[in-house]
Amino acid sequence: MEKNYKSGFAALIGRPNVGKSTLMNRLVGQKIAITSSKPQTARNRIQTVYSEERGQIIFLDTPGLHRAKNKLGEYMVNVAERTLSEVDVLLWLVEPTSYIGAGEQAIAEKLKTVDIPVILVINKIDTVKKEEILKFIEAYRNILDFSQIVPVSALKAENTDRLIDVIFQYLPEGPMYYDEDTVTDQPERQIVAELIREKALRLLSDEIPHGIAVQIERMKERPGGKLIDIEATIICERDSHKGIIIGKQGAMLKKIGMQARAAAESLLDAQVNLKLWVKVRKDWRESEAMLKNFGYRPPNEE
Repeated sequence: MEKNYKSGFAALIGRPNVGKSTLMNRLVGQKIAITSSKPQTARNRIQTVYSEERGQIIFLDTPGLHRAKNKLGEYMVNVAERTLSEVDVLLWLVEPTSYIGAGEQAIAEKLKTVDIPVILVINKIDTVKKEEILKFIEAYRNILDFSQIVPVSALKAENTDRLIDVIFQYLPEGPMYYDEDTVTDQPERQIVAELIREKALRLLSDEIPHGIAVQIERMKERPGGKLIDIEATIICERDSHKGIIIGKQGAMLKKIGMQARAAAESLLDAQVNLKLWVKVRKDWRESEAMLKNFGYRPPNEE
């Protein structure tokens, strides 16, 4: 850990369809792995965790804002009392426009009472001409004195590295709240991994005892929320086990996938597109690092 290691909490707010989840996914990137242990300190429900050598940014969920334009005032009071009192920086995500509607005006008025840095994030800059961006920045600058204004395209990964740099500027020095492989406190990933492992063990019977683990490589909801893509790897200890798991012409792996997909769809209440791979990691059960990476914890760490 670096000497000047920074860590802190960032609340991300924004009206529906401004690209909040896309930005979250982009910032966390392919670091997503299976859920790790709970934090020591009780905070708000975590949405995502970004970790690197400079420090750790913990993005807090902001319940309520998605729900209502007409409950905006009520929401902001709730956030001020519960979330904003616990965060180090606030990111307000907006679309690229010089027209600032009543909803945004109301948010701006409430934010004037907040005693923490507010970073305006203008998203979707890939949809407008570059020369127009300055006009949007100026329009928002007139309604609130922002700590920083950062234009980005979450979809195209434009300027997202700059946004991370800016967030770190406003974080205090602090501890690593979560293991570096943690990216969310949402348990679905862990449950899906266990579902796949359960189906594999049942179908494989006693041929391969408990020498398999499942790692979720990717789990992402498509726009509209009706379909979730899941990519997972079944880890085994021997080459001979790999052949058994795959089966003749892939038949066993296909069967595991079909049963696991049905169970995952029931759990997630959505269609699931599941892709499975099989990898050999010799003696993984003896490796503390591998055990931790696959989501297993000794009893004293639970």
